[in-house]
Amino acid sequence: MTRRALVTGATGLLGRQVVKAFDRAAGWEAVGTGFTRANPPSILKVDLCNKDDVEKTLDAVKPQVVVHCAANRFPDKCDIDPVGTKALNIQASQNLAHAANSRSILLIYISTDYVFPGRPGDAPYETDASPSPTNLYGESKLDGERAVIAETISSGLGVVLRVPVLYGEANESKESAVNVLLDSVWKAQEKDATISMDDWALRYPTNTEDVGRVTKDIATKYLDTADKKNLPKILQFSSEDKFTKYGICQLFAEIMGLPLDGMMANKEGNDPNASVQRPYDCHLSTKALKELEINVGTQNFRDWW
Repeated sequence: MTRRALVTGATGLLGRQVVKAFDRAAGWEAVGTGFTRANPPSILKVDLCNKDDVEKTLDAVKPQVVVHCAANRFPDKCDIDPVGTKALNIQASQNLAHAANSRSILLIYISTDYVFPGRPGDAPYETDASPSPTNLYGESKLDGERAVIAETISSGLGVVLRVPVLYGEANESKESAVNVLLDSVWKAQEKDATISMDDWALRYPTNTEDVGRVTKDIATKYLDTADKKNLPKILQFSSEDKFTKYGICQLFAEIMGLPLDGMMANKEGNDPNASVQRPYDCHLSTKALKELEINVGTQNFRDWW
């Protein structure tokens, strides 16, 4: 029997690759949902903040698993729209988990390394490390995690997958906090450019294709396990490639054969007066995935570019 995955946020950077991962896998097919960029019938238009809309979609598609990628995921935008951020990242996630659980559908909730404070010396973080987000984005995703686990704890049909900053095939470079750095390298070529780029916080850019593969492997593992209550409720996936944003720009400039004289490395860290405070190092341990015998290999960052 062919299994079906419903992927929310299927028009986004990660969601597109998750759909492809399931569609390419033997015994699977995928159905995607979107909202502002939905293109029926290939991508269903679903308002995740509307409970009736969500329930009708689950009843129509009848998936065995939902991969919940949709989120307000840019920290600065979260601060600008706190009400909308909480509605999508928390309430919609809870409603989706409740609806999926009542229909015996597995839910994989995509979360973030930003649930951790990222203090120097703390990383790598295990799945049971104490979260303490430094900004609203991290707070909302952590509350979403807790809501999903609370709704599914009795059945074991909910699992959180935390991931770090993502890169990959993009329709626009601004879809990714990594891809968009290509634009910064080009801006640094302009006459008299003086771009300040963070050279303090450590990032572990991870390819969306690899995340797609891992979500498919998690879905298969959990669906094939009879006693789901004893499976981990939280998993983490990350590349081991380590860069600052300035380091990524240096790499891009090297690959493209461009100078980087118009960009300056900023090693000062967070501006204490800034509304969004970013962690220094939120490197995620992949130990829990390894214990499930799920492949945690990733594409080499330099080689992919």
